Amino acid sequence: MKAHMRAFIVCAAACLLPVPLIAQSGASLTQLGSSNIDINTMMQKHWIVAGKVTNLHGDPVGGVKVTVEPSESGEFRTIQTNLQGEFRTEYLLNADLVKEFTVSLTVTKKGFLKAHQVVKFANPDHPWLIPVTLRDPNQDPDLLSQADLIAALHPKLKALGPSDGLSDKSEKDYTRGLMEYFERNRPDHALPFFTKVADREPSCIGCRTMLALAELDSWDWDGATRNLTQALEEGRNDPKRVRPEPAVALGVMESWRHELERSVGFLAEALKYAPKDPLALQELGRAELLLQNWATANAYLDNAVADGASPEARLLRVQALLNVGQSDAANKEMARYLNGHDVKLMPLRVREIWAQVENRKTVETTYAKLKTEVDEPIDYLRRTTPELKGLESDEDQKQLDPILTAVGKNVWEFFRNFPNTTSLEEIHQEKLKGNGRGGERQDQKFHYLCVTPAQAWGPGFSEYRANLSGDAGQPGGLTEGFMLTSGFASASLIFHPVYQSEATFRYLGRQKVNGRDTHVVAFAQRPTHAHLYGSFKEGQIQVTTFTQGLAWIDSQNYQIVRLRTDLLKPLPEVALKRQTTQIDFSEVHFKSLPEGFWLPREVAVTVDWHGRVLRNDHEYSDFKVFNVDATQKVGKPKELAQAPKEASDSPQN
Repeated sequence: MKAHMRAFIVCAAACLLPVPLIAQSGASLTQLGSSNIDINTMMQKHWIVAGKVTNLHGDPVGGVKVTVEPSESGEFRTIQTNLQGEFRTEYLLNADLVKEFTVSLTVTKKGFLKAHQVVKFANPDHPWLIPVTLRDPNQDPDLLSQADLIAALHPKLKALGPSDGLSDKSEKDYTRGLMEYFERNRPDHALPFFTKVADREPSCIGCRTMLALAELDSWDWDGATRNLTQALEEGRNDPKRVRPEPAVALGVMESWRHELERSVGFLAEALKYAPKDPLALQELGRAELLLQNWATANAYLDNAVADGASPEARLLRVQALLNVGQSDAANKEMARYLNGHDVKLMPLRVREIWAQVENRKTVETTYAKLKTEVDEPIDYLRRTTPELKGLESDEDQKQLDPILTAVGKNVWEFFRNFPNTTSLEEIHQEKLKGNGRGGERQDQKFHYLCVTPAQAWGPGFSEYRANLSGDAGQPGGLTEGFMLTSGFASASLIFHPVYQSEATFRYLGRQKVNGRDTHVVAFAQRPTHAHLYGSFKEGQIQVTTFTQGLAWIDSQNYQIVRLRTDLLKPLPEVALKRQTTQIDFSEVHFKSLPEGFWLPREVAVTVDWHGRVLRNDHEYSDFKVFNVDATQKVGKPKELAQAPKEASDSPQN
């Protein structure tokens, strides 16, 4: 008796040992015995849990902690993604006991919201790569928040019935899910009920949309996206059951990814199903506003307000009206939004938009009927502007439009393709004497960093300075009476196609510059329409500055080779009589990039302020390209300064 018991125990232990899977199936017992394979290995199934973690832009995120918790069988494990954002682990489980395999994934990394998914595997022979998306914890204040999206959509989805595809059999589960979600504030507890209903009632588009909202609120971006996409497809296939909510939700989620064109597409589709849906109108207006389609945005937002959208639609319309030059209408809309409330007690974003309205009033008063260099006779400009010596004047304006089109294309491509760069910046600060000659002076050197933001609504750069040891820094001398100047890499933006309508241009003629034949174009910003502007700060007083100037444009390749800007008018409130900036551009080539980039090589800024003349000269050299890890936020200048990966060739003149 004891011998038999001992044999049984040995056999049981063998059954629990991990063994390789048998590749082929259908083998007979005789065949198994002849190949010396233990029959017990046929009772094991090999389950693979593998996936890839990315951010909202699809970039892989490495070094992420992934916890894998099987719901029934198997051990709890913690693994980490590689540099490509990939993770993988395997479970070998008894086939008789585990017919389906379900795991709970929790994905965390500092600087991101956690992600969570429940994944069901029905067949171990067909594993798949599980997508997991991590989101930035900081909500963009210019976009609709997740809380506001859910608050706007869930009332339309709470009272579903047979006409929506919700059967009496599923109504109880749906009600329990609503209770867990909205009464007990436990969206994760609501998921099993909504999932059961969605699986049982595939024709209920509203049910699947509610499931997606609960997933979104439970940190499952990918599950929410899948279910919203499926709900949208169900509606497309059966117009009698179609609903706008899936398209609205997908449109808003695309805006969070800063994919505004895709956002517009989904929101426009929602309006096809519900032309007066206030949230779809509001969010379509917001997307068009961010795309800088001001008039289109204003039209959608006007309709949104009329159809009962939230007060947010009025606030967005204030911005649209300002951008189409209707400041009086913007002022009235702002007053309706405030509805008697003290603006000082409103959130920061509201106060900022109110300040834009007030500033526009000041600008319109200040710059009314202003005469600019564009309006002056060419002879006068030649006398007053030394840089125009040698100009061959030409009053024929037929050439202007082709020149602006060509240079606009170059500027557009520059800002679209420009890589993250660093260069050596030498700054020479001077206090000039009354005769305009040198006085007190100081010299400094910096790393100058131009970074294209990952989340940007328009062309432009973020610019940083770091000292030569890599620490963040700015030129000294402010307390000694010197001035600080920056922001030259974006100087050509006034010729960008997006902004050309905000200035007046005039063709002056041709001139030789550094051996190049150039077209000379005068320009002046229109302050009531301009979205580009500078600033001048004196103590606690900061004023907005607008410019007029001249551009020398190569007649062969239509690149800007020289740019001179002046104040549109003096600013007596800060005693600023003059601010002149002259930039000479050179073509820079980087080893790994086929195209060249025209970048500032030498810059001179001169101001006449409180009767004192100050001058800053900037020289740029040693241009390099560097990479910013796509999974990281832009770090401190020291981190960026140490990141260059390739040197440039010498700039070409």
